[in-house]
Amino acid sequence: MKVCIFLLLVALTPTSSLFGQSRAVDYVHPLVGTANEGQTYPATGVPFAMTHWTPQTRAGEIKCVAPYYFADTMIQGFRGSHFLSGSCVPDYGSVTLMPSLGALKTSAVDRASHFARASERATPYSYKVDLADAGVLAEITGTTRSGMMRFTAQHEGDGSIVIENNARGGDGWVRVDHKAQEVTGEVPVRREYAGSGKLAGFSSYFVVEFSRSFTAEGAWSGVNIRKGIAEQHGDGLPLGVLPVAKVATTTGGAAKAAASLPTVSTRPGFGTYVRFPAMRAGETIVVRIGTSFVSVDEARKNLRAEIADWNFDAVEARAKAAWESELSRIEVKDDIPARDVFYTALYHALLHPRTFSDVDGSYPRFAGKGEVEHAGGFVYYDDFSMWDTFRAQHPMLTILDPDREVDMVRSLILKGQQGGYLPIFPAWNSYTSEMVGDHSSVTIIDAYKKGLRGFDIDAAYSLIRKNAVSVPSPEEGKDGKGRRGLDSYLKLGYIPLEDHIPEAFHKDEQISRTLEYAYDDAMIGTLAAALGKMDDARLFQRRGQNWRKVLNPTTGFARGRYKDGTWTTPSDPASKQSWITEGLPWQYTFFVPQDVPGLIESEGGDKAFTAKLDRLFDGGFYDHGNEPSHHIAYLYDASGASGKTQQHVRALMDSEYKDAPDGLAGNDDAGQMSAWYVLSALGFYQVTPGVPEYWFGSPRFDDVTVLLPTGKRLHIAAKGAGEGRKYVTQILLNGRSVNGYKISYFDLVSGGEIIFEMAASRD
Repeated sequence: MKVCIFLLLVALTPTSSLFGQSRAVDYVHPLVGTANEGQTYPATGVPFAMTHWTPQTRAGEIKCVAPYYFADTMIQGFRGSHFLSGSCVPDYGSVTLMPSLGALKTSAVDRASHFARASERATPYSYKVDLADAGVLAEITGTTRSGMMRFTAQHEGDGSIVIENNARGGDGWVRVDHKAQEVTGEVPVRREYAGSGKLAGFSSYFVVEFSRSFTAEGAWSGVNIRKGIAEQHGDGLPLGVLPVAKVATTTGGAAKAAASLPTVSTRPGFGTYVRFPAMRAGETIVVRIGTSFVSVDEARKNLRAEIADWNFDAVEARAKAAWESELSRIEVKDDIPARDVFYTALYHALLHPRTFSDVDGSYPRFAGKGEVEHAGGFVYYDDFSMWDTFRAQHPMLTILDPDREVDMVRSLILKGQQGGYLPIFPAWNSYTSEMVGDHSSVTIIDAYKKGLRGFDIDAAYSLIRKNAVSVPSPEEGKDGKGRRGLDSYLKLGYIPLEDHIPEAFHKDEQISRTLEYAYDDAMIGTLAAALGKMDDARLFQRRGQNWRKVLNPTTGFARGRYKDGTWTTPSDPASKQSWITEGLPWQYTFFVPQDVPGLIESEGGDKAFTAKLDRLFDGGFYDHGNEPSHHIAYLYDASGASGKTQQHVRALMDSEYKDAPDGLAGNDDAGQMSAWYVLSALGFYQVTPGVPEYWFGSPRFDDVTVLLPTGKRLHIAAKGAGEGRKYVTQILLNGRSVNGYKISYFDLVSGGEIIFEMAASRD
């Protein structure tokens, strides 16, 4: 039934196809992933925005609870959000506005309104809904750092707009300036994972302005309303993060657990309100909101620079044009349902990392204590879900938007310089050490090996090397700096089961850490060689072979190992183990992207390796809902069974991605799940980020053109792919037959034409 409702909504959503030819943005359905385990939300505004604007159905900044779930039936307001789309983390620095006619209601649950589902129109650039109980037709749109809302009264009555500070710790303030006719506020940001709950050293700030003068104001905390009071500081409870029921990230966890939580926050909520008496039916109030991570003054500057007037339609049109500019870098000619899935995936893959610097370049110092830095001539980014996005999202951006990727690399390097260590999973402009591995290094290396320049590679190398060889102090480790378990890794070449890290969110996972560090080290070795540092190259290339120390030669599977070299027993590769990250030994056994030929040899050669991959898929051990599986289907290429890569990649595209709210198999993880689809649908995937080549799969469309930023065009033709042909019989690059299963990054970005000759079967 939900799918039917969603398709009805899509049909009702106005697009340019009603008035002319459809454009790429018209095929995007932002409600995809808002049910089941996608953990997305209808993020409205522009690509890579500092703040996205969304309807809110769940109050508060609660870990693993997205602002919006499709199953919810009431809207509590419209949020300026910094939620990491598709994740199991808390929102931060967010503010919510809720309009209504009639009696004033302040708390999120009390003010919530039923809405006409058929009126809900979600696009990347705007959202529109009829709030039945509130008596308001609401519309929202946004720019990079600011937002705009238009509220239209559906009947006569006294109007109000409630402004809520969603601070996770119940701190901060909201202030009404009656003379200036504006509302301002500060939302302190708190860390997660390393330093969980501690103040992050910066806040989010906002300034709210209205197209019509308000005549009265007040402050509130929960249901306690104080008329005529212009300022509210905190919610009155002791400050700090309140615990909630555990919400897991794994499939079957986050959305299910969130659904069992009340829609109310763990805190009462607080803020201010403004009143607009005697509203007439059809009368409109336009609201514009500036945001910044530096100050109220910077939020006001951002607003003035990005939204100069009250023309909502013009801002919406600019947001639409911004999305069209990004999405139309890829032109899919096939008129088939998969086209909608593709552009929705591309939309999700273009939300993060987020812009963090203001229009004048100001941004809070990384891991700082209130200091302000300045990004001169580039955009500073944050919220890198790096354990996820190094795999496909960043390799996608190196093709579609290399200049932006360079700014992201510059941002990573600056974080390392300001904080002392290259961050492993930078979010909340802080160290987190969330997840395992050290893949910021790989993202920098990948960009450099692809010829991207404009950043200091020598400074980057110093930071990368420090992470790989310097054991952080206990205090640094608690703060999220450096590699966890590095001391044992340096001594033994693997992390033994005795190494338990109590202060970490992922407290064990020793074998996954070892495998991921070995991959990182191998890539560091290639960078060292490219920079002429041959002693380092040899050191890290040797360390790149540490995967062999945790793959048991008797069983052929990744396996827990103790300090004395003995293996854990018994060990079932099909069951969850404390020493594996968010997966199974079955999956992590195949995480040796730096040395796939060596892995094949260790498994007994091509036939044995192919048979083992068959057992993984046939046994149901592949899990596309989480990242450790994402490269596995492509490994058949290396064992001479490319037809099976094509078979499984196409099956995954068709089974794990749907044009419906429950259309994602797992957390989208800042666009990684979606970026996998984008690259795979084009016909290739980068199995080894850090090595500038992509492995062939099975293209999804007959006719695609990638408009490269250099002005060149890459035409991808695969006649019959759109109607279901999945097997590739021959590949031609600019008229010449391609030998092997890889194509270099440089061939892709040079433009030209790739022709896949497709067949319905492998015979």
